[in-house]
Amino acid sequence: MKKVVLAYSGGLDTSIIIPWLKENYGYEVICVVGDVGQGEELEPLEEKAIKSGASKIYIEDLKEEYVTDFVWPTLKAGAIYEGKYLLGTSTARPVIAKKLVEIAAKEGAEAVAHGATGKGNDQVRFELTVKALNPDLKIIAPWRIWDIKSREDAIDYAEARGIPVPVTKKKIYSMDRNLWHLSHEGGDLEDPWNEPQDDLYMIITPPEKAPDKPTYVEIEFEKGIPVKIDGQAYGPVELIEKLNEMAAANGIGIDDMVENRLVGIKSRGVYETPGGTVLYKAHKELEYLTLDRQTMHYKELIAGKYAELVYDGMWYSTLRKALDAFVDVTQETVTGTVRMKLYKGNCTVAGTKSPYSLYHPELATFSRDEMYDHKDAEGFINLFGLPLKVKALLDRKVKNEK
Repeated sequence: MKKVVLAYSGGLDTSIIIPWLKENYGYEVICVVGDVGQGEELEPLEEKAIKSGASKIYIEDLKEEYVTDFVWPTLKAGAIYEGKYLLGTSTARPVIAKKLVEIAAKEGAEAVAHGATGKGNDQVRFELTVKALNPDLKIIAPWRIWDIKSREDAIDYAEARGIPVPVTKKKIYSMDRNLWHLSHEGGDLEDPWNEPQDDLYMIITPPEKAPDKPTYVEIEFEKGIPVKIDGQAYGPVELIEKLNEMAAANGIGIDDMVENRLVGIKSRGVYETPGGTVLYKAHKELEYLTLDRQTMHYKELIAGKYAELVYDGMWYSTLRKALDAFVDVTQETVTGTVRMKLYKGNCTVAGTKSPYSLYHPELATFSRDEMYDHKDAEGFINLFGLPLKVKALLDRKVKNEK
């Protein structure tokens, strides 16, 4: 019997794909779960997958690899998609797809399958990773070929086969959870006029219900990577878990956005990214202190492109790797400590220090100083403004000749 490796989450889509693959292809279905921080969601998956018809299931702990090799590079790049999205799902898909390819080779499978829809971004992220790492593997995307057309149809299909699913026709949000974030889509969120209800949030305390007293936290970075919280060293996974807890309690990290999907559709999503929100802001503050003007401004230009590449599933592209080389050079001096104030949904800087600080009080002061001669500014302005002066003289000459 030929084998297919399925990216399995235990959710609605991947639950019904198991019997569908067996019924329509006659495959032996091997499920692969990439543990990128879903937490308690993983506990029932082994039993559920086997009962749904899978012959075997791998539950692989990818959390440290996910943070070290995917989250940290994106954080260092300052990559934020369309000014809001911190790329939680976008960074998780390539590490999961990488594991799919590895297990397909181990099991001798001829194909991989996933539960991403034909309208979404994840189909691209899974498939581009597979193509980059093993172009010989066949890819099956049921949502693009089966007769099921809606979540409601999928629920009916599951019920007819006795497969329990974690959604109902009344509460039908599509969610994706990992160590970095939790996303919500669908249901009443499909109307951008609808405000998210408080019971939507599963990680973050709504800001109005957060404590009335602010929380201060100090985050220490080494070459752009966070390594300590309040002076205590943490591993990459534990650091995010700790910061998630602190930020979520203070209502930090809710983003509600209408985004442009790669396939050309606008979609509305609500994201909970507590620790990530704090880390992005703290990292940026440290760069303000340690990067020179030209480097910082150019890095801001490439941050948008980096985010787009990650969002579009191009993690294994040559361009992203090349941008990483640039980013790593910029991060050589991004070492220091940032103190952040967390209060009712607001995350603000309360202090920054670094041994590589380019901020010199002697230069910045409005008091008398010996390093800066104000008279030098006149010559600088004359030279800097020379093109403008020449253009103005030319315009005046042309006007007079008329």
